[in-house]
Amino acid sequence: MSAPRSTRSEILGALSAGLLVVFFCFILLWHDPLLFWNDDYELSVLPVFADVARSWSEGNWPILSPYSWVCGNLAGEFQYGTFSIFVNAVVVLIWKFSLTFPQQAAALAITHLFVLATGAFLLARDRRFSVPLSIFVALVASLNGWIICWGATDWFGALGAFTWLPWAWRGAERALDQQRTKWRFLWPAPFVYLLVTGGFPYTVLMLLLLIAWLSVKSLVETRNIFSVLPMLFGVALGFGLSAPAWLAILDLVQGSARELQPAAAHWQWRVPPAALPGLILPSWTVNWTDFSSRLMPRTATELACGLVAPAALIAGFIWRGRMLVRQIKWELLLLFVVLLFSMLPTAGLFRWSFRWLPFFHLVLAICAAETLRFRPGLPIPATAAVVLTSLTAIAMLILHATGSYAFPLTWIFLGLAAIWLLLALSSRDSKFNECAPVAITFAAFLATYFCLPTNCGVPRYNFSQDLLKPSPLDPERLYLSVYPWAELTYATSNKPQRVGQTLRPGSTSMWAALHFINGYSPIRAAGVAREFAASIHGEINPDAGTYLLSQQAGKNGELALLGVDGIVVARELDLTPQPSSEWELVVSTDEGRVFHRLGAPLTRVRSVTSINSRPNEQFASATISEIKNLRNWVEADVDVPNGDRPALLMFSRPYFRGYEARLGNQKLAVTSYRGLFPMVEVPGGTNGRLTLAYRPYWLIWGSGAAVVCALTVALNLVAAIPRRCRTLRIWFDFIQS
Repeated sequence: MSAPRSTRSEILGALSAGLLVVFFCFILLWHDPLLFWNDDYELSVLPVFADVARSWSEGNWPILSPYSWVCGNLAGEFQYGTFSIFVNAVVVLIWKFSLTFPQQAAALAITHLFVLATGAFLLARDRRFSVPLSIFVALVASLNGWIICWGATDWFGALGAFTWLPWAWRGAERALDQQRTKWRFLWPAPFVYLLVTGGFPYTVLMLLLLIAWLSVKSLVETRNIFSVLPMLFGVALGFGLSAPAWLAILDLVQGSARELQPAAAHWQWRVPPAALPGLILPSWTVNWTDFSSRLMPRTATELACGLVAPAALIAGFIWRGRMLVRQIKWELLLLFVVLLFSMLPTAGLFRWSFRWLPFFHLVLAICAAETLRFRPGLPIPATAAVVLTSLTAIAMLILHATGSYAFPLTWIFLGLAAIWLLLALSSRDSKFNECAPVAITFAAFLATYFCLPTNCGVPRYNFSQDLLKPSPLDPERLYLSVYPWAELTYATSNKPQRVGQTLRPGSTSMWAALHFINGYSPIRAAGVAREFAASIHGEINPDAGTYLLSQQAGKNGELALLGVDGIVVARELDLTPQPSSEWELVVSTDEGRVFHRLGAPLTRVRSVTSINSRPNEQFASATISEIKNLRNWVEADVDVPNGDRPALLMFSRPYFRGYEARLGNQKLAVTSYRGLFPMVEVPGGTNGRLTLAYRPYWLIWGSGAAVVCALTVALNLVAAIPRRCRTLRIWFDFIQS
């Protein structure tokens, strides 16, 4: 049974669990200072967050970015937590310090791991686990193989969202507790909001599964349909608070390049059944289907869960299977369903089903903790750990699943299992025995990440701090960068020297506030992403690049219409923008060549008398002055000559549905040129201040829903405070008497 609980002890325990995880991360950083500095963190996460911090310092909400067309809609990309108060606050705080890129990545990841660990600890304490067992749950939830090797070091959105799953779970269970007050429905709302806005669709799917599971469990146990209403109402409030985030991605994904993914992607990165022994020994090596749909031998690092959890659960089945099933049948069902989902193919926003693994690890930790608290002093789980590790090692040799990293990790795990058994045998009645699973789990995770590569085959680039400087490029120009596939050409495995200063692959242009067509975008909602066949990592299709530079780089070509007045061509490509009379070579480096269109940089708002998408129409030439090109809107003074002909204005920024134009009090229609950039037709004889602002329906309606839900939460909190205060006064009087 757990010890008596108090708010103070719970806070101290949660902080202890979080600080233990932070200490663990510092050990890993001592071992590898670049641990958190990989792939997406380099090409996407860090440069975008640098732009987010810049946006807030300018007093603007970072919905759009002016420094990339492909990744121009930060809100629609979802993964950057545009609407998360926590993500934005952490980013602004971290960017106040003079940290290097790897240090910023580490600070971002460790902050979220700390919060994840504290949430898992409190979830475990609400289930009446002892403090050591709650710390054990926190370690498995925050240091498992998938979180460390993917969430914390590559896909930030996955960590940013999953951080709040234990908190949302705890809030949902409290909302179901009928012994709590009538305001218990407020518990899940803030954590559901933080989870959804964290930036990972898969975690939203996990939350929906969790809510469905809790609902069915409550209905079966209480036989009362009203028992789930407080939880469902609280969850609905959380989704209402996060409405702008999920409405944005639902809108932007329609018609995006994301919808055009090949069917083969549905089968990539599933957990193969043959890899399950990796739960015991993560060095277990079998074939997995990777990003290229190839079967490649790899370790089961994503399945690493610290040895204790699977051994304890298996021991529980062998030792007291019936009692275990009766005690945690609902958790075991959830565990099985999540594991099954991680093996099945999925599609669209939910491809790569091995992303279910962090949820699996969390449920596994809770099931294992339930087993361990049956009889804490018994050596049965430790004995099972010794036997399972030995059998897995033997099977590894027989089935040729040793791979390149079987030793010394196998010997270390055998040693840890033996130490756990010796501790269990020598101190069966000692309180220290409860701490043994924590110590063994901590040591097993440490050995795993010391012996196995935490970079699971994703590229790493040698980007320097010089990327914060714009040179050798011009911040006043809009560039198109043409370079081969970055992960094949510029990863340190192929090019260990510093790269990117000239080419600015992915979204790295955002570091120095340079305007680029290119950008890292899984969604690729901008029309230019489809038109130029842009890849997720920021490259445009080589054939598209050849066509644009040879056929569309003239003064009347498509690049001029977009406002492109700078071209960067990688050294690996033999391309030159044509006609040569339009361009001059201004810089040549080891990475590539930089060309500028002759003359001054093109203005961001231009009046044209004709356009090839409307060949039978002629337009008046308007006078445009005092252009103010801001992040989420653009303003300019416009004067159109008298006459029957309207003026056609082109805005050099990516087009997204939701732009509105006004000239004074007059609303004007906003169209686009082939979905590439906005255009506005201004009637003849009109003059005044024209404003083009991005106000999509999802932002207006989503913000309205969020405000209504926030007011609902606030009013109910105010109503709940007097009762809470009366309760505290009663307890205080009782203690005094």
